[in-house]
Amino acid sequence: MVILLFILVAALCVGCFYAENIVDAMRKEKLTQVQEKVEAANSKKEQKYAAELAEYQQKINKKPDTSWPEHKQDGWDLLVLDNYPLENQITRTMTRAETMNNGMLLVNPWHKRPDDFDEAGITALGSHYNWKLQVNDGRVSLFLNAADAFKAAVDAAAAENANLTHYTVSEAYRSWNTQNEMFEKAKTRLASKYSGEALEAAAAKEVNAPGTSEFNTGLAFRVRLYDRENAEVGKGHYSTSDQGIWMNENCWKYGLIFRFPLNGWPLPESTDKSFVTGISSQQNIYRYVGVPHATIMHYMDFCLEDYIQYLQEHPHLAFFEDGVLKYEIYRQYVGDASSFDVILNNTSKITRTVTSLDNMGYVITSFEY
Repeated sequence: MVILLFILVAALCVGCFYAENIVDAMRKEKLTQVQEKVEAANSKKEQKYAAELAEYQQKINKKPDTSWPEHKQDGWDLLVLDNYPLENQITRTMTRAETMNNGMLLVNPWHKRPDDFDEAGITALGSHYNWKLQVNDGRVSLFLNAADAFKAAVDAAAAENANLTHYTVSEAYRSWNTQNEMFEKAKTRLASKYSGEALEAAAAKEVNAPGTSEFNTGLAFRVRLYDRENAEVGKGHYSTSDQGIWMNENCWKYGLIFRFPLNGWPLPESTDKSFVTGISSQQNIYRYVGVPHATIMHYMDFCLEDYIQYLQEHPHLAFFEDGVLKYEIYRQYVGDASSFDVILNNTSKITRTVTSLDNMGYVITSFEY
């Protein structure tokens, strides 16, 4: 019995020894499998990291692709270039004074004329043009960029058709004091009906508050027809006359826009812009902005407020005609400092560069090719 018990204990010991070896072997095999999986995963990660690192280094060593998107070869085309910098960049220091009156200064009931506005360049038109540009009287004045543009348009109309004459600038620049006098007179007339803020608002519906009228810019003017030898010329509606129709269809070619279009006025295809300009009455007022801007505004059916809002969203544009680059527009922030650095395109293909404040802390530069 003792011998049998001994044999059983011995067999059990041997079994345990072999079982422990088997379990240990299985553990080692499992560990080896786990290690192989971990090493394989790490190898994949290392390979992926090496590939990504190589791709990144290739990107940072590669020159950025600055080629513009494709444009149409026929007709007009406007490219939005939000992600493309100006080519051949240079930086030039400019002042508010030299960029203030170049065309893009936004003045309306929500954007008052800057306090540092300088009217030194305002010129009386009659004497300046030896009365070859008709004006209401000798006091009618503008900045000459606006006056020259209108004179070019008037001359072009007459050259096209001898009957397209008698254009007269009936109203133009108003000083702050003049605008204020008109505003105060409107308040006096309405004082019996309104008071306080209500009086200010009612007066502003008749006359813009000082500093908020287009006439305060020196870039806007009202047109009518006049012939001292023939009173019939001035009768009827200017916008429906042959002269008015020609000017409203062609003024953009000379850097001018019809400032306050309404639905079907001044042209049948005109779109109502009163909800953004704040002007709902029919006024034959033109505004100088420059040929590149006027062309794009004509193409996009924009008023001045529309255009500046579009540039807020898309600060870099290029305009093509029949596949040829005509204009490039670039808007950039400069703040309200008296002088600032402006980034410009220095390519030799540019024939004219104009930088203008927009009265919103930015300058807008047009490049003509």
